[in-house]
Amino acid sequence: MNKHILQTGLAECFDSNGKAMDCKKSGQDAEQNPGLPWPEPRFVTSHENIVHDRATGLYWSLDANLFTYPMTWQEGLDEIARLNREKQFARKDWRLPNRREMRSLISHGARKPALPSRHPFNNVFLGWYWTSTTAAIAPGYAWYVNMEGGRMFYGRKDSYYLIWPVCGESSVLPQTGQMSCYDNQGMEISCSRSGQDGEMLQGVSWPRPRFRKVREGTFDDLTGLIWQNRAILGPTAVTWEEALATIRSLEGKTGQHWRLPTINELESLVDASAHSPALPPDHPFTDIQEAYWSSTTSYFETDWAYVLYLHKGAVGVGYKKNRDFAIWPVLET
Repeated sequence: MNKHILQTGLAECFDSNGKAMDCKKSGQDAEQNPGLPWPEPRFVTSHENIVHDRATGLYWSLDANLFTYPMTWQEGLDEIARLNREKQFARKDWRLPNRREMRSLISHGARKPALPSRHPFNNVFLGWYWTSTTAAIAPGYAWYVNMEGGRMFYGRKDSYYLIWPVCGESSVLPQTGQMSCYDNQGMEISCSRSGQDGEMLQGVSWPRPRFRKVREGTFDDLTGLIWQNRAILGPTAVTWEEALATIRSLEGKTGQHWRLPTINELESLVDASAHSPALPPDHPFTDIQEAYWSSTTSYFETDWAYVLYLHKGAVGVGYKKNRDFAIWPVLET
């Protein structure tokens, strides 16, 4: 049972040339759509200015550009605090979303914007939106998510990007793992009244210990997924098609339904308090590589697929024909 991971929203399969193809026996994301299904309708307007996401339980401002202009990370946190002082839209629990909350809006089956079809939001900017999560690999930077194609990287906290307020609590999305707070220069500060991810700690708490050995590999008690203990299968760098073929071979040899994970499944492993690798400190994995292919095609450019850059914790894309990334099989219980 796949827990606390949403489906990606991708409903089609594409070959390495970006051409649409039959999903049957492809091993791609859209063949089985692993993860928690989205309710229909997914979004409900609960107030004239607030949208309820029924997939996560969160509430978002209807206006995706509520402040009308980009701002620095700290300015964004300050503006959110002002919303709460003024009880904007009759609520005082607004916050800057953490990286998992921001990513939860993404549909990998859409582009420009990468949001679910029939979403109700206004003024969605086809660019970067700040999250409240500092980048552990560079604490003077914070994570942001791109609404044009769904990538997630980090930018300098004194750069200017958009803010999309969220409120409410989710019993679906896990915490990010970040428990400390940092200023614009990357110096650790008190989390009190910072509005940062490390103060809010929003999401489902992680079990302790999170990982345990089972016959097939390592079981993640947070997500219900089993990962191979050795975090690489085959060569250190393969094409996307080679990755899918290698997984099919493993499936045939073992009789178990190993598969290439979706980008949401790969991202679920990330501990936002760590880097190089961005994994929980008590993880048992060996031979960890810098970046991994997912089974999720980029709908923005369908001859590319999503990649988890595990040293950083970033979600990017790779050209399917290049031998650039590694394979880490997953098994769903």
